[in-house]
Amino acid sequence: MASTAPFAKFEWMIAWRYIRAKRAEGGVSVMTWISLIGVTLAVFALIVTLAVRSGFRAEFVDTILGSNAHVTVYKQTAIAGTTQVSRLITDYEQLSADLLAVPGVTRAAPLVRGQVLANRGQQNTAADVYGITPEDLLTIPRIANPQDSQGDIANFAQGIAMGSGVARELGVTVGDRVRIISPNGVRTAMGTSPRTNAYDVTYIFTAGRFDIDRTRVYMPLAEAQVFFNRDGVADEIEVMLADPDAVDEMVPAIFDASGQGTLVWTWRDSAGAFLRALSIEDNVMFVILSILVLIASMNIISGLIMLVKNKGRDIGILRTMGLSEGSILRIFFICGAGIGTAGTLFGVILGCLFALYIDPIFSFVNYMSGGDVWDPSIRGIYALPAELHLRDVLKSVALALGLSWIVTIFPARRAARMNPVEALRYE
Repeated sequence: MASTAPFAKFEWMIAWRYIRAKRAEGGVSVMTWISLIGVTLAVFALIVTLAVRSGFRAEFVDTILGSNAHVTVYKQTAIAGTTQVSRLITDYEQLSADLLAVPGVTRAAPLVRGQVLANRGQQNTAADVYGITPEDLLTIPRIANPQDSQGDIANFAQGIAMGSGVARELGVTVGDRVRIISPNGVRTAMGTSPRTNAYDVTYIFTAGRFDIDRTRVYMPLAEAQVFFNRDGVADEIEVMLADPDAVDEMVPAIFDASGQGTLVWTWRDSAGAFLRALSIEDNVMFVILSILVLIASMNIISGLIMLVKNKGRDIGILRTMGLSEGSILRIFFICGAGIGTAGTLFGVILGCLFALYIDPIFSFVNYMSGGDVWDPSIRGIYALPAELHLRDVLKSVALALGLSWIVTIFPARRAARMNPVEALRYE
């Protein structure tokens, strides 16, 4: 008999008939559905997990880059006639101009920083004060264009701006007056007297990161210099870059522009350990979910073994009719690979839909659970993000198809090597 072309039409027809098991062969049909559902759920879980991890990383990095300096420049100079070292920047305007001239630097803003106690009535909370000019404040993306805000940032020069978490702790809104208390006040014969002053709240922002909204207060630079006794000096220079990912390549140029006694702290230094932990967790999660896909694919083997056992008589007849071992192998390979492919397709559809509509789904789950599913004080951000990337979908599809197709080969080979005489002996 002349050999037929691989995956001929009749092979697909026989495989389709075997997958659609008759009512009398309900066991095979049940295993088919179990295998299909298992692969679907495994691919669904893999795609959703990768999308959530990508979204979480992107949101975390965006809140860092959108609210904090990409590079912070400090100066360390020796005080003449003493062994002490000062970290105050006296020539901060010139230094800011020199840093701004570095290619790739988009902003260099002098800052005065201090830790204070914010008070209104009986409410108190710790806060980090950032003294900054109104013009520079407008260039901070997550502050000038936050997720939510109250008041007008244009009125910043007439008071202070604070995060929504600070405002919530103090129970204040725009127009209220808040007292700022610093322990580093005036030195007297009786000791250091705390410095205190009251300011109007002109702007309240929600940057999207819990620790920033919970602790940060912005004050006009000139007022902060007076309050913290930093007349004519700054504590640091906040540098923003056009490409934050290239911060490591920018550091040498920033050092050259800053001169001697410069200390540099980049956003990777502050968040690098957490990002490395996320990368390790991503790899571990992918391996664990890959094992889940493998387990789901193993169900295909069970279903095919039962199918081969039930179709032993058919295999014997087909072989005596002239079908080659290759044709039998391909028929049962199509059965198993078809289940794996269909499960992968359904899993991709469900996973992509879940990632695209994660906000309403998560809101529903949060509502049903009483609102305790997501704690921003632990996770740092306010909602569960998801970013669907083509590479993640393709990686999931390749893994699921590869495993389901490979495991199908073994029971298909067993069917192909079945002796037709033995298959028909007891028929």
